Amino acid sequence: MTSYQKLLRMMIRNYIGGSILAVFGVGGVLIFSTLSISAREIRLVVLTLFISLFMMAGFEMLAFRYHLRPIRQAFIEESPSKETLQKAFLQSHRLPTLTLIRIIGPHWLGITLPGVGITVVEIQVGWLHFPYEYVFFAFLGSILIAAMHGMIEFFMTMRSTLPLIVMLEQKMFECYGERPTLHGRVIVPIRRKFQVSMIVVGTFPLLLFSLASQIHLAHSAVATATNYWQWAGIILVIGIAFSLFASWLISDSIANPIADLSHRLRAVEKGNYDVIASEQYSDEFSQLVRGFNLMVEGLIHRDALNARLIDSYFTTLAATLDARDPYTAGHSIRVAHLSVGIAAYMGLSEEVRSVIRRSGWLHDIGKIGIRDEILLKEGKLTNQEYEVMKQHPVIGEAILLSVQPSDYMLPLLPGVRWHHERYDGKGYPDGLQGDEIPLIARIMAVADAFDAITSDRPYRKGAPIEKAITILEEGKGTQWDPHYAQALIDWITADPIMFAADLQASPSQVALLLAQ
Repeated sequence: MTSYQKLLRMMIRNYIGGSILAVFGVGGVLIFSTLSISAREIRLVVLTLFISLFMMAGFEMLAFRYHLRPIRQAFIEESPSKETLQKAFLQSHRLPTLTLIRIIGPHWLGITLPGVGITVVEIQVGWLHFPYEYVFFAFLGSILIAAMHGMIEFFMTMRSTLPLIVMLEQKMFECYGERPTLHGRVIVPIRRKFQVSMIVVGTFPLLLFSLASQIHLAHSAVATATNYWQWAGIILVIGIAFSLFASWLISDSIANPIADLSHRLRAVEKGNYDVIASEQYSDEFSQLVRGFNLMVEGLIHRDALNARLIDSYFTTLAATLDARDPYTAGHSIRVAHLSVGIAAYMGLSEEVRSVIRRSGWLHDIGKIGIRDEILLKEGKLTNQEYEVMKQHPVIGEAILLSVQPSDYMLPLLPGVRWHHERYDGKGYPDGLQGDEIPLIARIMAVADAFDAITSDRPYRKGAPIEKAITILEEGKGTQWDPHYAQALIDWITADPIMFAADLQASPSQVALLLAQ
């Protein structure tokens, strides 16, 4: 069942229930507990009410169908236009007001005018035997009941349309990537809504009681105290019940939007921006919702821009670092790419992959602190020079710790400091072993070694990918974590051509793969 069908059923159910309660409940109790008429006259009054109710339903159904036409159009069309969805969205917000107009218009007039006309005729032909002023009192009573019914229907319709409005927003977003909006427009101001509601809630019981008392006391032959309070109790219960129910509807229309926005604000405080609020409200809350959504969209845009700026800064820093040594140009970018690929192959979360990517870009930043005669030496390093080179992870960690805000750099430190640790504990700088090595560092160690094996160096030619796979196989469980080393091997062998192209391998490496 669609939201439109649910709305239709709910509105019809509310309307029928409200009409029966207002006309036969309140109106019937008012008439039959106040007037002293014969059983035959009671049957005539009931028949008059049914005829009037039937005529009212006809007039009101025409208005009801007309009010729902823009909304129905959005659901019967297979591919509704953006304008059609926007009109349906606006009409959904206007439905509570249109319902009130319908109650005061075809509903009240549709039952009052026929009822008054038929009753006057019945008095004239002698079928009813009570004064014409009863008709006047009935007319006044119908105004009170229509006001009560209209106010309740207004708030009930407002509640009923909320799922429909959400459905229209989702449909337009799915079709056009946009959400319908009121642009901050206020359909029914809260002040006016409260003023009218309080007038009805405050005066309805008093006016109803005053009207009923006038009729009851003026035309009762004998009014004992017991009979009076029995009758008065019924009228007072009706008035109190209406006031309680109406006040609940009014307070609910304020409490729900506040609770919803408060919940979404708490989510934003925790960094969750997936909380765009639906523009369900047609009063000033629509402006608050629009302002809230603009704030969240601004935060999302700001964070995305900051992330791009930071990533750009990291990649620029990595490229600058790699450019210092022409033989390692692009090394940091490739290590980051390989590390993220391994993490994705192992099904790690996007959050972890993001940290791995940035750690890969900066994993060799400590080489800034290594003298050129050691870093750029074309031959093999001496033992003393190698000990100096082994300090670059520690230097890199110290550099990142000096960056502010420090909290932002903390997730990157494990990959920078420990990417040269070995699984068997013979790595550096701290000799960590097995699972003592942080997960990110274990992944980066595999990626860093693979790129070092396949890249040219001043003292040797880069090995082909086939040879690199053999080296990884031999080093599983000793030099590298066996799970992540195997993940890289599986990734390569699953589609070696795509892997080489994606990694921008050299033409000789691609040719070798094509020959396999």
